[in-house]
Amino acid sequence: MTIIGHPWIVSEHFVTVDSMEKIKKSPAGSILLFDDLAVSIELVHYCKREGLPFALRAEEAKTALFAHALNARYIITGREAAKAIQKLAQHYLFDTQILIKISDESEIETYAGMGLDGVIFPAAIE
Repeated sequence: MTIIGHPWIVSEHFVTVDSMEKIKKSPAGSILLFDDLAVSIELVHYCKREGLPFALRAEEAKTALFAHALNARYIITGREAAKAIQKLAQHYLFDTQILIKISDESEIETYAGMGLDGVIFPAAIE
């Protein structure tokens, strides 16, 4: 299980972006995070062309499937969709990892038991 943003673990940093300007101002090595694929599709294509790592938020299976097809490094999802999206990822052998945002480390065991790829703490997201 991947654990991102816990104070004990050095991990990747995510920057929420919604414009080319924010992408260009993002610190080197950041994972660019898009909230809405439909609104950000041109920026996602730019990241893909330029080899910039990115993540997408997804609350439905269709968005998760698109995220995988676009080579997103991560999909960040919520509690309601996590199990279904993880099942898709396992069935279709996604390279994209499925993360769920948590606020307390006691939640790690719950999501590990569900077979989720990983968790992300708010501290990892700017």
